[in-house]
Amino acid sequence: MSMEAYVVCALSDIPSQKAKGFHLGIINEQGEPDSFPIIIVRWGKQVFGYRNKCPHHGVHLDWEANNFLDGTGQRLLCGKHGSLFEIGTGRCSSGPCKGDSLEKVALEVIDGDICVTGLKLIEDEDEDV
Repeated sequence: MSMEAYVVCALSDIPSQKAKGFHLGIINEQGEPDSFPIIIVRWGKQVFGYRNKCPHHGVHLDWEANNFLDGTGQRLLCGKHGSLFEIGTGRCSSGPCKGDSLEKVALEVIDGDICVTGLKLIEDEDEDV
């Protein structure tokens, strides 16, 4: 298990003004392994991370794989009920969960890699081989 920075992908793997989904393995509050789907949005050199879970009904935002942004590319969109979320804050500005927010995931860009921090991740046992 790790609480340190964990590389998810290279910054160059996500084009600017695009979003991509990832499935992380975490240790949950009960100490059990669990799936933790996240969204990473890149905006120039900035990255924003959120749990891929709409606060309205707990469904994933993408109705098709990696289809997270609205038609303008300016907001995250829940494909289930049309809620719109501000990219920089995760706050819902329109839709059934207006005023609620997506759960933030702490990210850092380190040496050109997008890294997640602050989560108890399940590490790959073969990574030191």
